[in-house]
Amino acid sequence: RPKAAESIRRALVLLADHELNASSFAVRVVASTGAALTDCLIAGLAALSGPAHGSATERVAAFLDEAARAAKPADAIAARLSRGEPVPGFGHPLYPDGDPRAAVLLANPALRKFMPTVRAVEAAMGFRPNIDFALVALERSYRLPPGSALALFAIGRSVGWIAHAFEQRATGQLIRPRARYVGP
Repeated sequence: RPKAAESIRRALVLLADHELNASSFAVRVVASTGAALTDCLIAGLAALSGPAHGSATERVAAFLDEAARAAKPADAIAARLSRGEPVPGFGHPLYPDGDPRAAVLLANPALRKFMPTVRAVEAAMGFRPNIDFALVALERSYRLPPGSALALFAIGRSVGWIAHAFEQRATGQLIRPRARYVGP
C-alpha cells in the first residue's frame, strides 16, 4: 500500500541487524562452514522459527485482539496479569528504558490508535513497547495481510544475515565453540 511504503522501509532498516542474536549467530555458524548463502539464510529462518525468537508477533496480535474485545486496554492487561501471563510486545532485555526501534515506528501518526494500549501497559507494568508490538501495530494500521509483521521482521533481518554471512566467510575461520561436560 503506497501510504505504508515509508513505514515499511523504515522498519526494514531498523530490523536489518541487532547484534549477534540467535538467528544471526546461526547464519554465521553455517557461513563459517563454507555453505552456500541460501543455506546460511535458511539457518537464520530456522532459528527465527523458534518460539523464543520469531513468534513474538503472533503473541502480540493475540494480545491486541484481547485488548480490542475488552472495555478498555487496562482490563485486558489486568486479565493477563491475573492469569500469570506476560503482556507480549512490551519490555526488552537489551533496552530497559525502551526499545528505540519501536519508538521510531510508533512515532508515526498512522499508528496512534495503539497508544492507549501502550500507555495502559506502561502504567500497569512500567514496560515500554518493543519492536514486535510496533510491527503488529504497523501491520494493522495499514491493513497489511495477517502475518506481515513477522514477514517484515524476516525480510529486514535477512539483509543483516547476508552481511553477517559475508563477514564470517571473509574471516576464513570455522566457528567451533568448545563445550565441557559437567553433568553426572
